[in-house]
Amino acid sequence: MPSTSFTQLAVWKKARLLTVSVTALTEQYPHHQRFGLTAQMQRAAVSIGANISEGYGRGSPKDRARYYRVSQGSAEELQHCLLISRDHGYLSGTEEVWQMLDDIGAMLRRLIQDTLRDSTGVSEDPWCGSSERTQG
Repeated sequence: MPSTSFTQLAVWKKARLLTVSVTALTEQYPHHQRFGLTAQMQRAAVSIGANISEGYGRGSPKDRARYYRVSQGSAEELQHCLLISRDHGYLSGTEEVWQMLDDIGAMLRRLIQDTLRDSTGVSEDPWCGSSERTQG
C-alpha cells in the first residue's frame, strides 16, 4: 500500500464531510423530491470526493488536474442545486454546508494550480506532507 493516499488530502476529507452533510440535509426534503433534487444533490456531493480520489491516482499532473476540474464542476452543480433548494424554501441552517463548499472550491483551485506547476515529476506534496514521484 502506498505511503500516501487520497484519504490524506485535506480537500478530500472536507468533501467527505460535505457529502455526509448534504445527505442529512436532503433527507429533510419533501418526499416528491426524492428522485429529483435530492438525488441530484447527493450525486453531485459524492462526485466531488470521487473525482478527487480518482485524480489522485492518475499518473500525470495534467490527467490529475483534469479530474480535479471535474470535481470543481460537481461542486458548482451542487451550488446550483442548493440555490434551487433555497428558492423552493427547502433550506434552513445551511451556513456550514455553504462554507464547506466555498472551502472546497478554494482548495481545488489551489490543488489544480499546484498539480499543473509540477513539471519536474518530483514535488513536495503540500496536501499530504510527503514527496511523491509522478509517472509522466
